[in-house]
Amino acid sequence: MKPFSDYQNPAVAVDLVVFGYSRGQLSVLMLNRKEEPFQDRWTLPGAFVAINETFQDACTRILSTKLGAAGLYLEQLFTFDDPQRDPRGRVISVAYYALVNPARFATTAGNMANDVKWFPITEMPEPGFDHRSILNIALRRLQGKIMYYPVGFELLDEEFTMSELHQLYECILSMPIDRRNFSRKILEANFIEPTGHKREGLKNRHPELFRFIKSLKEHHFHLKL
Repeated sequence: MKPFSDYQNPAVAVDLVVFGYSRGQLSVLMLNRKEEPFQDRWTLPGAFVAINETFQDACTRILSTKLGAAGLYLEQLFTFDDPQRDPRGRVISVAYYALVNPARFATTAGNMANDVKWFPITEMPEPGFDHRSILNIALRRLQGKIMYYPVGFELLDEEFTMSELHQLYECILSMPIDRRNFSRKILEANFIEPTGHKREGLKNRHPELFRFIKSLKEHHFHLKL
């Protein structure tokens, strides 16, 4: 067996798929690279992991830099280890995804990017590196997750209508969902409750407002729509 010193150490990075949801639209946060490789191309936010950092620490550093945010929903996604994935050399990336409501945060490019912005999931530019694969896997994970975990905790306002929750599910799953059946199944899952208030300001209708039951944030259910 070779001694430890004979093995080359690859660089380790984290890449983040930051999903945002606003006004019925699912978006992804992307940055425009200032340097090669893929200079002036759009990529997912990412960073090399410092010697004294955990993966979670590195993700927190990225989110703090780009969104000024901390304590967001964050989940490890997959490890990408193709030896050719980065033109600079051997880089292993551990990908995560985060869920945010873009209205709550202001983006900033910082010193390492030309720009940073939200792109609708259906209008994304072709990203550099292997970030298209990372994004596709993250989207599939989110589509599965929403069927057993209340991701709306992170994506919707504190109070919302059943129609707004229905729209969130249709948007993420990219499919039409029967409205009446959806309402019944959601209420049976017992992770939202009526607030006793109604949405004001809508012409000729005042729909009931709901909220997530915060004590059930880790409550798992099974939706079959």
